[in-house]
Amino acid sequence: MSTYRDFAHRGSARATVLRTVGTRERRSHLTAPRVPTVGIDIGGTKVMAGVVDADGVILEKLRTETPDKSKSPKVVEDTICELVLDLSDRHDVHAVGIGAAGWVDADRSKVLFAPHLAWRNEPLRDALSARLAVPVLVDNDANTAAWAEWRFGAGRGEDHLVMITLGTGIGGAILEDGQVKRGKYGVAGEFGHMQVVPGGHRCPCGNRGCWEQYSSGNALVREARELAAADSPVAHSLIDRVGGNIGDITGPLITELAREGDAMCVELFQDIGQWLGVGIANLAAALDPSCFVIGGGVSAADDLLIGPARDAFRRHLTGRGYRPEARIAKAELGPEAGMVGAADLARLVARRFRRANRRRVERHERYERYAQALRNSTSVRPTPEP
Repeated sequence: MSTYRDFAHRGSARATVLRTVGTRERRSHLTAPRVPTVGIDIGGTKVMAGVVDADGVILEKLRTETPDKSKSPKVVEDTICELVLDLSDRHDVHAVGIGAAGWVDADRSKVLFAPHLAWRNEPLRDALSARLAVPVLVDNDANTAAWAEWRFGAGRGEDHLVMITLGTGIGGAILEDGQVKRGKYGVAGEFGHMQVVPGGHRCPCGNRGCWEQYSSGNALVREARELAAADSPVAHSLIDRVGGNIGDITGPLITELAREGDAMCVELFQDIGQWLGVGIANLAAALDPSCFVIGGGVSAADDLLIGPARDAFRRHLTGRGYRPEARIAKAELGPEAGMVGAADLARLVARRFRRANRRRVERHERYERYAQALRNSTSVRPTPEP
């Protein structure tokens, strides 16, 4: 009986049922239990959590600010747990998926490095599994966004897909035959740090000339601020819009002015769009996908960005004119893609929890039947004769 109690206690913790499922993703996502799961998207400025059903529909969503990066990792974990427990009050949550802006190891258990958070070899999966009492899956946020677009968005039906996320920097992910390609050490898809201009702009990664220094939100804002600081005549409308406060120039403001027809802002998008096309052509030469999906905040500029990117891609594509051209599409799921993808990937491990929990319940029922049989046999035992 003590052995059974020990087993039941261990089973209730629910912290040992998760194992990596990468090689089974393609066949498993179609047969994963159709249960609600929670997806978490962790960035440098916000933590977004949502309950997502098996069709990728968001049933409820919560959002809060990311704790300051100088704080301990436990502070961020506390924020995640609060969001999940809040959602669990109203939904039957079977698993949690985390999309983290950082490098995640191949086992999807540790965040090796997060540029905007104090995570260094952080065992996030095990820490959260123990606290939340449900299976937890951890992956890079670009991987989760790509999975969502492949399952429910612009990449549906594609066997070879590359996603590029344009935000503060550039992230990316590779899907082949329904599997996310994470690389030997889990950090594949860091396209933003390919060198495209030797000796070019310094990148926070420590190198010079990285792709994201020429085609990202940071690149867009940097170029606009440099023109404004130089008091360029072409920047006067932008300077007037911010009242001369150059530090107030942001990517959304540049996008707004470009849509209104401001010539300088349109040109800035053409510049970063052309660099985007150059990088895509390089990726096509290396990976030969059938589709590139462009996501992230900067992609909200639509054809102001993607139009020049398509033109530059065709000009720089190796063997152009003699090979099929990959489709370039704007992501459809917007800023919720990472959250939706994390939740959907978590459904793959929800099955393991359900099976383990069912076995625990069945063993408990067998024990109860055995105990009841013992009680019955004791109660009907004949009284010995004097």
